Amino acid sequence: MYAATLPSNLDFNDDAEIAEQTVCGMRGSAILSFKDSPNGTCLNDLYQSSPLRVLFPNKVKGDICSATLVATSGGLVGGDHLNVDVSVGKKASVQVIGQAAEKIYKSNGPDTFFEISLNVDKDAYLEWLPQESIIFDQARLRRKTAINVEANGTFLGAEILVFGRKAMGETLNKGLVRDVWEVRRCGKLIWSDALHLSGDIKTQLDHPAGFNGASAVATSVLVSDDGEKHIKFVREIFETFSDDFKCAATITNDILVTRWLASDAHKLRQGFGEYWSAMRHEIKGLPRVMPRLWHM
Repeated sequence: MYAATLPSNLDFNDDAEIAEQTVCGMRGSAILSFKDSPNGTCLNDLYQSSPLRVLFPNKVKGDICSATLVATSGGLVGGDHLNVDVSVGKKASVQVIGQAAEKIYKSNGPDTFFEISLNVDKDAYLEWLPQESIIFDQARLRRKTAINVEANGTFLGAEILVFGRKAMGETLNKGLVRDVWEVRRCGKLIWSDALHLSGDIKTQLDHPAGFNGASAVATSVLVSDDGEKHIKFVREIFETFSDDFKCAATITNDILVTRWLASDAHKLRQGFGEYWSAMRHEIKGLPRVMPRLWHM
């Protein structure tokens, strides 16, 4: 659909202009690891620096351990550089969710960098569910999500991008959005994908061969040993949806990838929540519900 698979030597640092930028924003990190214990999954280690914080909601009965990422700054601006690193040890199961939608504000020139590293050990499970990233006009975002899943590990991850604030009459006209995924299985690169929008973004969003007027897009990725067997289940879910948004699913290198396009970000969010809750139940037998933060 809207993103193209690129060679592995292309990443979010591919632009030569980055070398000329001066770091002038915040540099925040959240580095956390989890391990299995006789009492279930527990936190193994945590490092955090402003503006990133990690909260740990009370575990819901029958569900898995949960961690919530919070950006205390209220949004990101040009020059900010954030780093998130999550490691899930053998047999541990963890859900990581964003506290709320992340706002990427207008930049006077520098880029906003967001580096994400997600590691899933043998027989472990990670749900990575950030809430929407709202891209303001003239924002400049470079985000890279690098995932490594070991044998028998399972990863279910997603991202949602909202272009402007339609309810406020604001649109994304110009700027930069470069969003890169790299997925490795036992250390071997098996999928690399990048969305790159720059310059006159509004024309690209409106073009019928591009986003066809969509104001919100989403991607989900399932990495598991049996991803292909779930493709029928996913497509059956999609058949129940209305025409408020478009969605499709495919298998590439044993990775189940879904794509979403919508003119209404709220309706996409509702449909995506239905899909996500169904998927976590399908692949791991977890409660068919979304985290409480998703409804706040």
